Amino acid sequence: MKRVLVIVPFPMSEENRDQRRDQLKAVELGPDIAFEFESVRVAPKNYVSASDMALAEFGALEAGLRAEERGFDAVCIDTMSDSGMAALRSELSIPVIGPGRASVLMAMMLGQRFSIVAMWPHWKHIYIKTMTELGVESHCASIRWIDATPDNQSLLAGREDEVFPALEAVARRCVEEDGADVILLGSTTMHQAHAHLVEALTVPVINPGPLTYKLAETVLGLGLSHSRTAYPSSPAPKRDVIQAMLAEGARFEH
Repeated sequence: MKRVLVIVPFPMSEENRDQRRDQLKAVELGPDIAFEFESVRVAPKNYVSASDMALAEFGALEAGLRAEERGFDAVCIDTMSDSGMAALRSELSIPVIGPGRASVLMAMMLGQRFSIVAMWPHWKHIYIKTMTELGVESHCASIRWIDATPDNQSLLAGREDEVFPALEAVARRCVEEDGADVILLGSTTMHQAHAHLVEALTVPVINPGPLTYKLAETVLGLGLSHSRTAYPSSPAPKRDVIQAMLAEGARFEH
């Protein structure tokens, strides 16, 4: 049985993590792979500022540092920012997959121009960073949002009647006005809207979280992992220091 660690980018209760686990229902996986969802110890309230991003990066790094030692075969990061992905690749030899980069590359496989549909404008910098790193900005038809404050704990639960139609309307504008032939959900926290959008739209809709789970299964099946040349290991790793810093930081969160 292959074991995959899914790093949830916010401290939360087991009940709220269940809403993250629900993403597994949206993808067909084989019987020989299992996914375990664990939260970071420290995180920003949301991913708005540069300091938010630095804290998110550090939190995800610490959460996955011992994944290989603990017997996991791969790591998935449950945020479109791919926080901690590059750092963990430098620390681990097992595959580390982030949905931001994976979603953009999948969109490029499925169409010519994609649009990203988000909850609010404060996430735009995340998408621009990923597209700039990949050099695919010219293939992005648009980034649109519904200007609704995201809830990283309850996600879209209880707001379906309000949020789903709003996301559909924005996605239709991406297709009809901007020329998108693929729609990309801008956050794993939006996964509950995926089925609605698939039914309402005539173009593919990428659900980032489930995509990473299938990619983890595929990469493991192919015996592949990230390039050590692209992600070199530190000659003087400081894992104990990193974990001690985050343990102390977590103490102040409560």
